[in-house]
Amino acid sequence: MATTLTDRLDWVLDKSVVLGYTRLGPALRRRWWPADPAAGSMEGKHVVLTGGGSGIGRAAARQLGSLGATVHLLGADVPQLDRARAELAAEAPAGRFETEVCDLADLPQVAGWARGFAGRGLALHALVNNAGTMSPTRKETAQGHELTLATHVLGPHLMTRELVEPLAADGDGRVVWVTSGGMYASTLRTDDLEFTRTKYSGEAAYARTKRMQMVLAELWADELAGRGVSVHSMHPGWVDTPGVRHFLTVSRNLTVPFIRSADQGADTITWLVASRQPASATGLFWHDRRPRPTTYFRQSRETEDQRRLLWTYCQSAVEKGTEGVSPETGP
Repeated sequence: MATTLTDRLDWVLDKSVVLGYTRLGPALRRRWWPADPAAGSMEGKHVVLTGGGSGIGRAAARQLGSLGATVHLLGADVPQLDRARAELAAEAPAGRFETEVCDLADLPQVAGWARGFAGRGLALHALVNNAGTMSPTRKETAQGHELTLATHVLGPHLMTRELVEPLAADGDGRVVWVTSGGMYASTLRTDDLEFTRTKYSGEAAYARTKRMQMVLAELWADELAGRGVSVHSMHPGWVDTPGVRHFLTVSRNLTVPFIRSADQGADTITWLVASRQPASATGLFWHDRRPRPTTYFRQSRETEDQRRLLWTYCQSAVEKGTEGVSPETGP
């Protein structure tokens, strides 16, 4: 395929990071990127969106609701979810918004909620694994897993596993893993998945688990091939979210003139869920409506052994953490 001027410009934006990841990226790229989802394209479709009470997740919920979707806002902060639902109903009256209480870091809760949802008999068009966290110190969940790993990797892996049947029932199911450009700062560390062997760093744990998300999206794409479910990962760029304002104050203050809005960060999530084009492929990593490389410069790609180790660990952890869990009763 011939390289066009826009291809070259897009490449420069991406490799520069500052130009591509800030609000300058979409300001330029929207001149040539694929068309917006069609109006009403999500009518009658159900979307489960984790971390939908604030930031990028809330923006994606509003965008999907504006297209007619029923969005199930999943999170652990009930007052925040209730506020978001009331505000979203006013902002996007074409959609429906349901609050779903579940802590993504708590494996029994995830299994119970997901099995309950599957028992409702609804076809699920999309699962958006968006919930995120960062901690300055190492913390463990009730099941003994490092908190960032549980929130970014184990919980979403379990959620995806438990919702395969509703996703397949849609005939065009989508799973979107919301990772981060920060994953480029890490290799896949299968030698220390729970971050117990080296000095803990919240930023390093974040980058490590974001890379794991991208790898899991590829593995799930292989796992669900032929089931009518496409799986992708994406990164939203440098976005002004509550997490950035709380944990990365200095970086945020230095870049505030160029930082993206939550709407700009959520754009590719909405496009991956609602547009036809992404369903023609699976297992890709996206930014600003375009597939991106998963490694930069001389960063080494994961070996097949590392990929198998990650999958095996996730499977073992979620099976052990959910023994004896029964479905919750859905609303």
